[in-house]
Amino acid sequence: MTAEREIEEAARRLVERHPPEATPVREFLAARFDAGLAWVQFPPGLGGRGAEPGLQGIADAVVEEAGGPDPFALNPMGYGMAGPTLMAHASEELKERLLRPLYVCDEIWCQLFSEPGAGSDLAGLATRAVRADDGWRVTGQKVWTSKAHEARWALLLARTDPDVPKHKGLTYFVLDMHDPGVEVRPLRQLTGDAEFNEVWMRDARIDDAWRLGEVGAGWSVAMTTLMNERNAIGGGSIARGTGSVGDALALWRERPDLHDPALRDALVSLFARADALRLTGMRHAAERGDGAAGPMGSLSKLAGAELNQAVYEFCVELLGPEGTRFPGYDASDPAVHDTVQWKLLRARANTIEGGTAEVLRNVLAERVLGLPGDVRVDKDLPWREVPRG
Repeated sequence: MTAEREIEEAARRLVERHPPEATPVREFLAARFDAGLAWVQFPPGLGGRGAEPGLQGIADAVVEEAGGPDPFALNPMGYGMAGPTLMAHASEELKERLLRPLYVCDEIWCQLFSEPGAGSDLAGLATRAVRADDGWRVTGQKVWTSKAHEARWALLLARTDPDVPKHKGLTYFVLDMHDPGVEVRPLRQLTGDAEFNEVWMRDARIDDAWRLGEVGAGWSVAMTTLMNERNAIGGGSIARGTGSVGDALALWRERPDLHDPALRDALVSLFARADALRLTGMRHAAERGDGAAGPMGSLSKLAGAELNQAVYEFCVELLGPEGTRFPGYDASDPAVHDTVQWKLLRARANTIEGGTAEVLRNVLAERVLGLPGDVRVDKDLPWREVPRG
């Protein structure tokens, strides 16, 4: 039996024994993890089957067709970023401790990277981790941290050596968000929601066993996270005519009274962009398989973010004056999130989160097209000598 057929049959047994419509979400995800269908390329016992790269989509398609839950939607930083980073850099003990509750969504994850003075310039961050007994003490501030108010664990990048250039003095940790030295404060957004947060660490303690990678090698570990983040946000392929452009198509069908030739041309153009992005995502997924995420994930993330913004701008333009009527700031009301007005406001963040559009264009220019990089006058200076605002 081929590996492809084996994975497909295992996925069909999973949905037969645990029908998604009748099985609690976490129970279904636990059964999927134990069947080795969480990340099929991971080793047995860690959510995988030791399969060759490129076969995860087989299991995903069977589960999706049966109406199974999407782990990325439930634990985005965990499934999309922490899982691949842990597999690449964590000890066997940490993998065994963290991967199953991550996938089952018993433990939600967040990502402590960006800071008020180091957003796009991530390597310039100032949060310090200093040696203390058999571990580390962390002091600093992070910002724009999605899910921090729900998270049990965080992926943390901190500075451990201020006397070397900024990219070389960083170390990567897993931080317990329940540590008494951690404080989370919500940030209210344009939409009325508070999915982002500020996070303060004041002598938060981390045991050295919860460090990922070598001391001072945090930048390379962070690249694993960032490439997987961009791939998770923009690298997936969805069915034709769904996603944000599906909202535009649905609105067009619902409101024939608002049609005109110019708007029809605009909708056709958006559909073509969406289909090109879908096919690009499929090609990228086929080329990458389940191997390490690379810079091409930045292309799909960038194109998808700009497409989302254009789609919801079209929807509001189609509605005319009606489109200016925002339904309210009750973030607890799911109906608000289903409106194109809310989605227009939320889409403004798409070209910031997961890497700004400007940063992604630099990544594509330098790492895909091979163009000369920006002039970086602080590249070889010790971090503590770099001027900061």
